[in-house]
Amino acid sequence: MDVFRINPLTDPRWAALVARHPQSSIFHSPGWIAALQRTYGYEPVVYTTSPPGHALACGIPFCRIRTWLTGKRLVSLPFSDHCAPLVDSQAALDAILSALQCEREKENWQYVEMRPLASALPLHDGFIPAEAFALHSLDLRPGLRPLFRALHKDCVQRKIQRAEREGLSCEEGNSESLLRKFYSLLVITRRRHGLPPQPVAWFRNLIACLGPTVRIRVASKKASPVAAILTLVHANTLVYKYGCSDVRLNKLGGTQLLFWKAIEDACSDGLTTFDLGRSELDNPGLLAFKDRWGAARSSLEYVRFSLSPSPAVARTWHRDLARFCFARIPNPFLAAAGRLLYRHIG
Repeated sequence: MDVFRINPLTDPRWAALVARHPQSSIFHSPGWIAALQRTYGYEPVVYTTSPPGHALACGIPFCRIRTWLTGKRLVSLPFSDHCAPLVDSQAALDAILSALQCEREKENWQYVEMRPLASALPLHDGFIPAEAFALHSLDLRPGLRPLFRALHKDCVQRKIQRAEREGLSCEEGNSESLLRKFYSLLVITRRRHGLPPQPVAWFRNLIACLGPTVRIRVASKKASPVAAILTLVHANTLVYKYGCSDVRLNKLGGTQLLFWKAIEDACSDGLTTFDLGRSELDNPGLLAFKDRWGAARSSLEYVRFSLSPSPAVARTWHRDLARFCFARIPNPFLAAAGRLLYRHIG
């Protein structure tokens, strides 16, 4: 079975496959891939068994990443929580994965990484576990009243009610002014975690490439932002991608209010699923936060094909030292670190 390569940003067949495939997500969309290319300079490519001139029956998108700091690799897809292979037969999947393995050796890629959902077809021998996460998903079909009753009474329901009593105001959209409020809170939050913020250009490019499917929600107390989230929409799914807050004001319930507003809007728009995104397994606070929304938790495992026996992982002390430094440098330098580093870590 022959394997072909196409550019998902110039070949309209890719957008058509994404629109009709039941396992497609916002991370497969041409808009998401275009934002990756604009921001980080990655080269997108889709591998398919469908020849030119025929409708795409299958495809797996990748970004070719080449940087002087971290080398060369194929990733499906960088900065994406998950990216299931849009392949409906084991034969097609095997053909594409065999071609990828040959290309890895020919091009001397360090590794090929995929981020399939648990429901994806079995992968080829030679792919080994790279990273493991939890993925939370909330079924919106029961409707608002049953959904609210299922929320954790103390940690979610009462927080929403507290936010309403406090008179928190909520704004939503994707304007530049909302982006600035969101980004100011993001810098604070990433500093708290000892990490640089994503480049602001990334968010501007998401808005430019995905348009109204990107929505920023900001909760404020007397015009001072206290919490913000960024969500995306694809087909019948609302996707939570980024969240941030002023930890000093978390007691006001701003984040819980924004999540509930997002759920209300999703139900009003007829969406059926709320994808709450991936969570690190060593982050019990985030896992508990998502569990308390009544979301179902599943396993998410990234896999890699590499000639080395195991994926390269930074030493713990390296990570700890970097987080120590990022937590203490001034905001302009922290943002500059994000602009410099993110393209190397996709």
